[in-house]
Amino acid sequence: MHSAVILSFILLVISSNFTKAIKKEKQVPQTLSRGWGDDITWVQTYEEGLYQAKQSNKPLMVIHHLEDCQYCRALKKVFAESQEIQEMCQNDFIMLNLMHETTDKNLSPDGQYVPRIMFVDPSLTVRADITGRYTNRLYTYEPQDLAVCKFFFSRLHSEYKSLQ
Repeated sequence: MHSAVILSFILLVISSNFTKAIKKEKQVPQTLSRGWGDDITWVQTYEEGLYQAKQSNKPLMVIHHLEDCQYCRALKKVFAESQEIQEMCQNDFIMLNLMHETTDKNLSPDGQYVPRIMFVDPSLTVRADITGRYTNRLYTYEPQDLAVCKFFFSRLHSEYKSLQ
């Protein structure tokens, strides 16, 4: 009986330590990129993004997404793997990705859905004229819309470079 109690205690200690080791391995540090591009400088809040856009005379790109959305994950993968988009975002935009809605209703002119990408110019005007290809979700993009994204990115880049 005494040896069974000791054996049970040893097994309990081993399993407790093993559980702690597993928990430590699974914790991955969360960065502001949330997988959209670790080499991009991201702002933390919408307010910070507006301030930086005005100060730097660069447009703000706001990406609305959710971790458990399959469409968001697919877009994120293509976005993060495109070297051209990563460079444009780092050099020509103030970048913000949000997993919650802002209080600025101008960022959801046709509703709150994900994925949704909105642009705010340096004069702090939401660019509702920059839309994707869908009529029911104007500001959503899919992985196959990468060429459209590049076009809008370069269009915005050209507009604001000519103003400087």
